[in-house]
Amino acid sequence: MERIDLLVTGIGRLVTPPGDDPRCGQQMKEVHVIMDAVVAIREGRIVAFGTAKDVLDLLIDAEIAETIDVGGRMVTPGLVDPHTHLVHGGSREHELGMKRSGISYLDILAQGGGILSTVQSTHMASEQDLYDKAHRSLNEMLLHGVTTVEAKSGYGLSLEDELKQLRVAKQLNDTHPLDIVSTFMGAHAVPLAYKGRADEYIDLIVDEMLPKVAEEKLAEFCDVFCEQGVFSVEQSRRILLKGKAYGLLPKIHADEIESLGGAELAGEIGAISAEHLLAATDIGLAAMAKHGVIPVLLPGTSFNLGLVKHARARDMIDTYELPVALATDYNPGSCPTESIQLVMMLASLNLKMTPEEIITACTINAANALGRGDRIGSIAVGKCADLTILDAPNLAYLPYHFGINHTFGVIKDGNVIVWDRTIVAKESGREEGAR
Repeated sequence: MERIDLLVTGIGRLVTPPGDDPRCGQQMKEVHVIMDAVVAIREGRIVAFGTAKDVLDLLIDAEIAETIDVGGRMVTPGLVDPHTHLVHGGSREHELGMKRSGISYLDILAQGGGILSTVQSTHMASEQDLYDKAHRSLNEMLLHGVTTVEAKSGYGLSLEDELKQLRVAKQLNDTHPLDIVSTFMGAHAVPLAYKGRADEYIDLIVDEMLPKVAEEKLAEFCDVFCEQGVFSVEQSRRILLKGKAYGLLPKIHADEIESLGGAELAGEIGAISAEHLLAATDIGLAAMAKHGVIPVLLPGTSFNLGLVKHARARDMIDTYELPVALATDYNPGSCPTESIQLVMMLASLNLKMTPEEIITACTINAANALGRGDRIGSIAVGKCADLTILDAPNLAYLPYHFGINHTFGVIKDGNVIVWDRTIVAKESGREEGAR
């Protein structure tokens, strides 16, 4: 090797799931651990990793441009958050009292609140307002160790405002150190103007929104809220198949509250992922397993909604051998948090997942839920040099010592962008300096 751009040394424990493919069932417990490790990076890619002795022997004649010592800390692949509603206007803290008094999420939506409240706030916000708000959230995610984020639209519910959300996400992807992967979700709710005329709104989605999103290349995926009182299985199928025809891979908010058949639909149409799944049936989970659908579980949402019921992660892993992924579901209503580490704790507490399963769910399985398992999600030669440096002696410490941020540093595409809990990357000529 002639040159190394960055050599990461002093890694007390390097932990990574192996390979590029989703880790299914018991494979989720299998992670590689290397003590006293080193990672060598050139042109944003990993070119060598292993024990310090092995890698340094390999690099004995190499020119090393920069070396950083992480002080014995643990290093994992950059964390991936595969389900967020990043770009939106306003907030909904006024609904907290309604929820705590027993009014359900779907009842709030039926009264014109919930998603429809955020739709109004998003409509009133300028693109700059949306950009600034989402930028602050991205900084929080980055400081918590995330290097790739999915961002759904769905708070526009009109052609103009859906495109506004997606254009903001595209701009953020171009300017922020994190990678943002966009999903079109015009079918997040039926807007008030179409109340009682859902099929007419679906006509608008398939005839106007989807062609425009595809033409401007504003999204990679298409998602639908398939739920009682929102979009039926038949309506969801129509939207997702039309999106697929335009090159947008299907995702689906499935069986979050009622067992409607969303998981079965995900298997039928070959969705890349099905998300939430608290009420998914055994038939639905079997359909997902048969067709390679990744379940993306969102324990922060059931926690925040005060639900007793949680997604059946243990059945998914142990019985159906599914490759479970985890995400924040960051949004202004049902899960207003940017902390993937909170989600890790809740996955341990309420989903009964092991630390090894949790890190697999937040790295390689999450990466595959975004179609990026060949680039990110594990530490391997040739992959993007996305690394999270954690002030934790081992994986179990992350959910054990909860309520704090364990991230010390983040390396993205071979560049140090967080160090000593501070964003140090320059963006548009400005030093971020965020804490």
